[in-house]
Amino acid sequence: MAHAIASAVLGRDPGPMTAADSLSHHVYMGADVVVKVIDAGRHSRLDREIALAPHLPAGITAPLLDSGLYELETREVRYACYARAPGTPPGMDMPGVDEATACQLAEEAVQRLHVLHNWTPAAPARRTLGETLDHGGFVSQAALLAEVGQIAALDRDGIVPRRMLEGLTAIAESGPSQARAVVPVHADCHWGNWLARDHAVTALLDFEWARFGEPMDDWFFLVRFSGPHMEAVLDVVADATATSPTTLRRECEVREASYLAWDLRVALQRPETPAQTVAENVRELEELVVASPWWRHAP
Repeated sequence: MAHAIASAVLGRDPGPMTAADSLSHHVYMGADVVVKVIDAGRHSRLDREIALAPHLPAGITAPLLDSGLYELETREVRYACYARAPGTPPGMDMPGVDEATACQLAEEAVQRLHVLHNWTPAAPARRTLGETLDHGGFVSQAALLAEVGQIAALDRDGIVPRRMLEGLTAIAESGPSQARAVVPVHADCHWGNWLARDHAVTALLDFEWARFGEPMDDWFFLVRFSGPHMEAVLDVVADATATSPTTLRRECEVREASYLAWDLRVALQRPETPAQTVAENVRELEELVVASPWWRHAP
């Protein structure tokens, strides 16, 4: 199917295509083309990405060549066909990347994100960015405290340690009262969504979670998913954005708490959620609260 789509878009045989890892789509890559496919009846985030693609700042992402619906015998799928940008992802937690390279990539990523944050979207893109999106990120202190309350109410089997709920409450109370929605943000710019070649960033991919937010919503992803280079990348981001490291730690911590609390609450709400998944959600939250990774190396 991806081969047929790419052939129609390019007007020629795209050559061999291989599947790529993706949590939310089927993704297939050729030598110079990438096809993303999803059942038309599933989530609409690919629609969001397709709507934004023609309006994004030049050079920030891979060019969209075509999009639409593809008819199968039993169902309909939506697709987006992109020109393949050069490079490969550094990957979540930057496996095999040395610290100097991690810092260089972080500096370039900050500059790319500055372009996105300073972009003034045209009316169609503004409407898309402003659409309601249940993104799981930090919205307000009150919303995070409400998540903590829901987790406590849903935890009928007592699997969530009380100290974890108390720690989440403390994180919420130490954070800002409200998040702003003032600039376009990618909101999922971990290192699996960047491409790099020869120690240089080449593209930022997957704009399906893009929305109006504040720059900190993106700085969190750069820092948190830098693996062993988290502290070095935090310093890079702090310097490049003229943000105090203490403020950056506090703002990032509350964002991680929001995402993890959201994941756990959703898992507890769904009876079909495997017990292993719930246990993993609890473990991740407990690591944040008990191990305090954002403050482990703070001066």
